[in-house]
Amino acid sequence: MHLTTRTSLAMKTLMFCAVNPGRIVRRAEIAQSCNASENHLAQVIYLLAQQGFLKTIRGRSGGLMLARAPEDVTVGEVFRKFERVLAFSDCIGPDKSDCPLAAHCRLTCVLNEALDAFYARLDATRLSDLVDGNEALARQLRVA
Repeated sequence: MHLTTRTSLAMKTLMFCAVNPGRIVRRAEIAQSCNASENHLAQVIYLLAQQGFLKTIRGRSGGLMLARAPEDVTVGEVFRKFERVLAFSDCIGPDKSDCPLAAHCRLTCVLNEALDAFYARLDATRLSDLVDGNEALARQLRVA
């Protein structure tokens, strides 16, 4: 399993906004702090806004900010929106019928249980858990 760049950028963007509460931040500030491409970040910001995680403000003094409180955003929710279905193997997903063992294999059940546990842990983690009291992260992401 590998976290996609898009999901990684989504989490970094949300953490950036969370450590700069009440402030409209700019895409360039996030890109610089997170060593990310502004163009790629623009796509992620658009998706985060569409999903209700961010509020975007247009215009000269525009930018973005969290649309919800950090304690109201779970990591699991973000991952589900950006990762869709994480496939551990070809046993899980739309092509599982290609496997000749699918009808009798117990590995699929174990993998599904592991995936459920993975998401349960992410669902138990809120954006606020990642940023509250994390002064090193705040120093890295806080806008001067």
